[in-house]
Amino acid sequence: MPGSKLDEIDRMILAELQADGRMTNVELAKRVGISAPPCLRRVRTLEEQGYIRGYHADVDPRELGFEVQVFAMVGLVSQAEADLSAFEAKCKSWSLVRECHMLNGEVDFILKCVSPDLRTFQTFLTEQLTAAPNVASVKTSLVIRDAKDEPGVPFDVLEERLRRDA
Repeated sequence: MPGSKLDEIDRMILAELQADGRMTNVELAKRVGISAPPCLRRVRTLEEQGYIRGYHADVDPRELGFEVQVFAMVGLVSQAEADLSAFEAKCKSWSLVRECHMLNGEVDFILKCVSPDLRTFQTFLTEQLTAAPNVASVKTSLVIRDAKDEPGVPFDVLEERLRRDA
């Protein structure tokens, strides 16, 4: 099972860093109950193994003037791997697209987009997204408000699952 390769200290390190990636190594070591040098070695190993993908600030889009958030459900003409990969590459080039997820079911992709205003999003929608090669349909939903926006994974669920499976 993924996650079971990590010991309890590694999982605590990940949980603490997920909650606050800015804390010092000394503070992190204190929170997980080990000294600073082995804590730093563990963090570096977790980074090298890909458990930690990076660090970033959680920026509030609305505070920066990005008032519009939209989810766009995209259907493609073809789902051949080359066409899927080409669409994913196109999404990576669009700065308004902040997330791109391939789905199974009624739509092929869901995109999370942010925009300073509706006019800018509409221009992106009509001139880029719907005009992109292989795009058959786009349905959009405007976000009214955010009720929850939690990054990462629920470590409490992982710990419970590991206890149950032990």
